[in-house]
Amino acid sequence: MSRLVALPVVVPLLGAALTLLVASWPRVQRAVSVTCLAATLVVALVLLAHAYREGPVVVQIGGWRAPVGIVLIADQLAALMLVVSAAVTLCVLLYSIGQGQGEAGEEAPVAIFHPTYLVLTAGVTNAFLAGDLFNLFVGFEILLAASFVLITLGGTETRIRTGSTYVVVSILSSMTFLIALGLVYAATGTLNMAQLAFRLDALPDGVRLSLQLLLLLAFGVKAAVFPLSAWLPDSYPTAPAPVTAVFAGLLTKVGVYAIIRTETLLFPGGRVAALLMLVAGATMLVGILGAVAQSDMKRLFSFTLVSHIGFMIFGVALSTVAGLSGAIFYVVHHITIQTTLFLVAGLVEVRAGSTDLRRIGGLSRVAPLLAVLFFVSAMNLAGIPPFSGFLGKLGLFQAGVATGGSLPGALVAAGAVTSLLTLYVASRVWNIAFWRAPRLATTEPAVRLPTLMTGATVALVALGLTLTVVAGPLFDVTADAATDLLARTPYVRAVFPEGVP
Repeated sequence: MSRLVALPVVVPLLGAALTLLVASWPRVQRAVSVTCLAATLVVALVLLAHAYREGPVVVQIGGWRAPVGIVLIADQLAALMLVVSAAVTLCVLLYSIGQGQGEAGEEAPVAIFHPTYLVLTAGVTNAFLAGDLFNLFVGFEILLAASFVLITLGGTETRIRTGSTYVVVSILSSMTFLIALGLVYAATGTLNMAQLAFRLDALPDGVRLSLQLLLLLAFGVKAAVFPLSAWLPDSYPTAPAPVTAVFAGLLTKVGVYAIIRTETLLFPGGRVAALLMLVAGATMLVGILGAVAQSDMKRLFSFTLVSHIGFMIFGVALSTVAGLSGAIFYVVHHITIQTTLFLVAGLVEVRAGSTDLRRIGGLSRVAPLLAVLFFVSAMNLAGIPPFSGFLGKLGLFQAGVATGGSLPGALVAAGAVTSLLTLYVASRVWNIAFWRAPRLATTEPAVRLPTLMTGATVALVALGLTLTVVAGPLFDVTADAATDLLARTPYVRAVFPEGVP
């Protein structure tokens, strides 16, 4: 079973190399990409089933044992993230094929989308499986290098300008992460996370707190928490629809995953819980207030993306099994729903020629299926019962109330306000873009929505509804994962079965 752990990283990288070799044959290139991501999804499902029944699965790359060698570990959290990321990236890939995004043309004379997309996938999976901080850094750098290409795909002036901001912010966060790695190694002599779980406890409180805050700063930029989120709404909306969708769904969640992993394994005890709660509340409210002021669907969804990161940070800050379980559930939910909404925005752009709410209207009459896809996803994001968004928020609110105290209570109130404003924003988009009388953009000759793009979006909407249906078993998985994360012992013993050196 341990041999399977490396496959979610190796298969996309090999697929990327192969798609470069067959760049002159678009059909073969598409087939290779789809096959690689489908295989990754199957492996991820097997790893999740094994991690849930038997515990974490570990592979020591090259036979070099930890802490000397590279360790990849698939515990329940990592395996769950692998499953949802593989499902989402596969659907987005099919959507991009339907859009013709991977084809060579004047804007991109070489078909680079598919190899770059697969490299991005490999970076994401490597970050989820990394058993040491340096390999986590490598995973971030792989996905960021690929994202630099994807966000500027086509080379238009707008994409280059906004992409430059994204690149600068990413480099600064990577430098912060690298500095933190150097300081951690200088203080402990290791970067293996299972070993750090013990060695960090022996450091003076001031040193330990400084390292914790520096890592939080690096991961906070990547997760786009307030006040480190200003770059996101300007960077994401200009990219092609499938690129924006996968960025919105996955890249910020890799940052959230890193926060969950380090705060539970390396820095347990909730020493910065108050700080994280303040950040979570500000992220919720500032993000959703930004969304209220937007008139373009893509920018609006970018602000809701920032806002709902706050719910996940809230769960982490509680440092309880219930809070962490709710945060993990909400990560899974948000990856699926936020990606879906950006794919819907891409379909709106195809049908109406714009995502500017001032130029479109009447889409429910001319594209009823598109209206249904938006409505279901938007209500799910807003947390209307019985959707998974409601169940995730309910779990977080219950955990906050059970914890007690003024800050958790204030966060529950902030979360309720954010949910109501999200509902207002979703209703506003529905009323303007879908319900009101048609505007100029939607009264032009009908454009048939591409079948594959629509099918991929329908599949993600169905996945979001499935999360509602299987919410009970999924909460069992997330609760079990949260218990193991807070216990730390299953993770450490999987890496060092004979004891930590």
